[in-house]
Amino acid sequence: HVQLVESGGGSVQAGGSLTLSCAASGYTGSSYCMGWFRQDPGKEREVVATIGNDDNTHYADSAKGRFTISQDIAKNTLYLQMNSLKPEDTAMYYCAFIRGSCRGTPSLWRGYYAYWGQGTQVTVS
Repeated sequence: HVQLVESGGGSVQAGGSLTLSCAASGYTGSSYCMGWFRQDPGKEREVVATIGNDDNTHYADSAKGRFTISQDIAKNTLYLQMNSLKPEDTAMYYCAFIRGSCRGTPSLWRGYYAYWGQGTQVTVS
């Protein structure tokens, strides 16, 4: 059973930076797809960025040029470096995981993922 634990959220002023982490456990396979999603109350959960075991990445338009998704395989940890934060980035951020590779457009949809973390709140003022 895969477990995901996010950390690193907090409150920051506009223009500031935060780095989110997601510690993963319970999977020993070599093929996977992971993603960062975010959700505001009353809104749909939306993709921020995805990364596969092959290190191929995808970013939502809102994240391009400001956010960087990365992974440390030795530490089983996923990261999201967020720079130039804006008030509209305020949301609960979730880490997601699915066995198997990222498969283009479907991997941008929350229903593609089988495992989720509990979320970490990011507030930008």
